[in-house]
Amino acid sequence: MKKVLVTGAGGSIGVNVIKYLLSEGKYEITALDLRNKKSQKRLKRYRRRINLIYGDMNDSVLMDALVRDHDYIIHLAGIMPPIADIKHNLSEMIDYKGTENLIKAINMFNPDAYLFFASSTTIYGKVPKANCKTKPKLTSLDYYSNTKLKIEHLIASKVKNYSIIRLPLVLTNPKNGAFMYNVKLNSQVEAITDNDAGYLFVSALNHTKELNQKNWNATGGADTTNTYRYILANVLKIYGLSFKYLLTLLFVDKNFYSHTYEDSDDLEHILEFRSDSLSSYYMRLKRTVKGRHIARFLAKPFILVLNRKQK
Repeated sequence: MKKVLVTGAGGSIGVNVIKYLLSEGKYEITALDLRNKKSQKRLKRYRRRINLIYGDMNDSVLMDALVRDHDYIIHLAGIMPPIADIKHNLSEMIDYKGTENLIKAINMFNPDAYLFFASSTTIYGKVPKANCKTKPKLTSLDYYSNTKLKIEHLIASKVKNYSIIRLPLVLTNPKNGAFMYNVKLNSQVEAITDNDAGYLFVSALNHTKELNQKNWNATGGADTTNTYRYILANVLKIYGLSFKYLLTLLFVDKNFYSHTYEDSDDLEHILEFRSDSLSSYYMRLKRTVKGRHIARFLAKPFILVLNRKQK
């Protein structure tokens, strides 16, 4: 039985990766995440079916022990915006150093292991359209994107077997804390749902020959494309106003770059991972959001403004 290590397993994509790995029934799964209330709550249901480990990727002894006997590593762990862009040293200390420890362990103990790295399409910067060959256009203040790009270069230079999967805006339930609000309202967004992103990484395990040593844009295609203004209005209508949205609106730069992608379908042709659309995402969100009547009422003025400008 092949062994799979998933870092950042308690995140919205990580939980979906575990769900789909278990449905395959042919992998021994090790899930790694930091111990906190959120990760414990989300991973609790799987604890008897996987090897669940709470720890820090900056612990080199732990990483050596974990990497030693795993065939695949799905590396999802990392600090997300806007925190990653507010505290400029945080991505360097956690994301880069943690990945560096992971790579050192691979090269020392398991050089044939296959690494899947979840990067970000924000590395392309301020361009409306992009493909995997687009030259990044970033400023020195784009801490999150610059760190992702730096990690990509490290992986490409040090790892034998790898795939770099660049993810765009990931549509998830805002209560999980992963929804990105720091996107310019009029940006044309080609997103992906956390459900499709999770299945993508599991499907990729069966296609390593086609994917090896390449970068890929992993998006939801035309069915998950619209302006961010339209997407945000629908999320606020269903979920209501949140403190995170207000905080972002008032204090955070809109620097989570979004685009449409000229090579959008390349990875889909290989992995066939798409099952979602914006409509199915909204329907799923409605089913999982209960209560929040006051939050939805308070969101109405914001939705009205968004819809007026959309027209």
